[in-house]
Parts: sequence; C-alpha cells; structure tokens
Amino acid sequence: MREITFSQATMEAMAEEMARDERVFLMGEDIARQGGIFGQFKSLPQQFGFDRVRDTPISETAIVGAGVGAALAGMRPVVDMHFVDFITVAMDEVVNQMAKIRYMFGGQCTVPVVLRAPDGAARSAAAQHSQSLESWFVHVPGLKVVIPSNPADAKGLLKAAIRDDNPVLYFENKDLFGKKGPVPEDEFFTPIGKAKVVQEGTDVTIVSYSIMLHKALDAAEQLKADGISAEVIDLRTIVPIDKETLFESVKKTKHLVIAHEATKNGGVGSELAAIVAEELIDYLDGPIRRVGADFVPIPFSPALEPLMLPQVEDIVGAVKEIC
Repeated sequence: MREITFSQATMEAMAEEMARDERVFLMGEDIARQGGIFGQFKSLPQQFGFDRVRDTPISETAIVGAGVGAALAGMRPVVDMHFVDFITVAMDEVVNQMAKIRYMFGGQCTVPVVLRAPDGAARSAAAQHSQSLESWFVHVPGLKVVIPSNPADAKGLLKAAIRDDNPVLYFENKDLFGKKGPVPEDEFFTPIGKAKVVQEGTDVTIVSYSIMLHKALDAAEQLKADGISAEVIDLRTIVPIDKETLFESVKKTKHLVIAHEATKNGGVGSELAAIVAEELIDYLDGPIRRVGADFVPIPFSPALEPLMLPQVEDIVGAVKEIC
C-alpha cells in the first residue's frame, strides 16, 4: 500500500468529493492563492477553480455564517478555520446556528457543513495559536466531532464528514500534516462514531486520539519492558462516542487511562471517565487516570511549551500508578 502524508490524504479526500459532487466547495483564509498556511489545499484551486476554492475576508463570523447559509441553500461547504483558536470569534454561528437549525426546523432542512479546524501546539505558536478546544463541542447537541490521528483516517473521516447531512467539526493536529502513513488507493470511508483498537492488550486500556495517540503507542511499547500489556484505542470520533468498543476493552483489562493534548480540566477524558465510572465501576480494579495538558495558557518559549504538554512518560507514569 502506498504511503502519503496526512496533508496529502486530506487533499485527496477533498479532490475526490469535489469531483463527485459539484455542490462541494471550499472556503477560508489563504486557501486559494496560498494553498493554506500548512499547504493542505495546494493543487485544489488549479483543479477546481477559484469559484469552488474561495479565499475569504478575515472574518470568522462571516466565513462560518456564509458556510451555514450555503448548506441551507443546498450546497455542501467545507469551511477552513485557519487555526482552531479563531473559532472563538464564530461561536454564535457554530453553537447557536449550525448546531441547532435542523432541530429547530423539525428536520425540514439539513446543514451539511464541515468545519476544518487545525489545532494543537506546534513550533512555539504561543497561547492564541496552539490550543486544543475539542471538548467545548462535546457539550453542544447537534454537532458531530471527528479527530483523526493518521493519514488513512484523515482521508476516510473527511470523506464521511462531507457526505454527512449534519454539521461536522473536523479537528486536524498541525503536527500531523507532515506525518506519513499507509492509505488505500481505492475509495474508502472511516465511519463516524466508530473507535479502533490499534493495539491489543490485557492489563490496561489507554484511550487517546489525534497526536496523543502516537504517544500512547510509544508508552505502550515502553510498558512492555515492565511486563504490562496495554490495549490502545484510537477514538477517531469524540461525538458520538463509541461506548461499545471502550466498554469491551475496559471489561477485559479492568484499568483505564485516557490521554489527550488538550487541557486536562474539563477535557474529553473527564467525560469518558464519568461514563465508565457510571456504567462500569464494578469492572474496574483501580482508579481511572487522565493525562492532559497543564491548566495554563500555552507558552511561546520553546523550552516551556513541552513542559506543560503531556508526554509519553506521563502516560507511562499514569499506567504504573494504577497497575
């Protein structure tokens, strides 16, 4: 199987869906003339023209609002947020409009809009360009939230999101854009709402997603030296949560660690821990451990940034505490 980068995989997904359906178009800042600040849209303007790959003014409110309007009018827009941090400017459009319109109109309309949001700390981008905000949207009914960790799922989840009739937030970690991995050449989809066991184990379940999934796998490898067999689950979708895969694993291992780059306070790990505590407490042989970033703004300093972000050794330490 050929290997391509995460960025190339998302470009393939966009190109295939735009070629298949003329209603699919792309809009955002610096995507047509520049190809995106991370190069994730290069070649698309040449293939589909500047009507379907549109540069926009610097106004997240206008960008998301126009995307929602286009979706209601029968188009299938993909809206790029530049950095996830800028989604804060468009929270009314995301939370009060995009998420609720289908419900408020009794299902008479659909809102097939995909919001692409590059997230995560990378290259000392400082406090306003480095956040992981996915847990905010776990709290908003009406949204689906996907968050791939590898090129194959980057392509499969993006294609699935574009074909979904509901609004989908698609988080893509900036440090993953250059990461290579195997991607099938035939058409395929990664189902929304289905997690994947990427490594089987018997002693502890480590649940993660996005960039932290790779640190979880590194931690599992280190734990082998201490005779601890870790099962690693890639959530891939955080709304809706695949409880079946999670529960099956926890029932087997009886220990749970959840790791994500986002702040530990109020993160996805908190919700997963609560779900397991409510429904599977009798299966656990130890406390649940969460691993996440410190509760501070992300520093610009190249020396300080990695100190507040969760690392492999933090996951290893959490596992050893409970096993």
